[in-house]
Amino acid sequence: MKRLIVYLLEIILCFVIQTSTFHYFELADVMPNLLLILVVSNAYMRGRLTGLSIGFFSGLLIDLIFGDVIGLSALLYMVIGYFIGFTNKIYSNDDYTLPIVFVAISDLVYGFFYYIVEFLLRGRLNFLLYFSRIILPEMIYTIAASVIFYKLFHMINNHLDRKINEED
Repeated sequence: MKRLIVYLLEIILCFVIQTSTFHYFELADVMPNLLLILVVSNAYMRGRLTGLSIGFFSGLLIDLIFGDVIGLSALLYMVIGYFIGFTNKIYSNDDYTLPIVFVAISDLVYGFFYYIVEFLLRGRLNFLLYFSRIILPEMIYTIAASVIFYKLFHMINNHLDRKINEED
């Protein structure tokens, strides 16, 4: 139950930080995707079901507030969380580089599929422009932010694990 409450608080806090605070730190008209970092971090540390669940609720929150198509971000975050959850088998408590690589790949996949649904299907065919102006800068900025935020999510996860083990 504690873990569920912490996950909900993480989703809400990351959403608020991403939509309100990071607006002031835009570089090249993009912001880091903090909710994607949250989904990838928890999927890598806790597994497929956690990644799928956090991905669904994070994406649904984005879709309800900002989305043109309800369910697109929820579906993309769910799929990313589920597939990154398979990497839980190689999870190492000391490794900080592998999750950052997973964040980069996930952001690239998210940007590509978002382009397909939101732009390509509506007749906007200039993928190179979208890639160079949106996908690549957001991916770089998200990677830089994931260095800090992954360590924070990692500390929260370790703290929860210790608290739950102490109660048993």
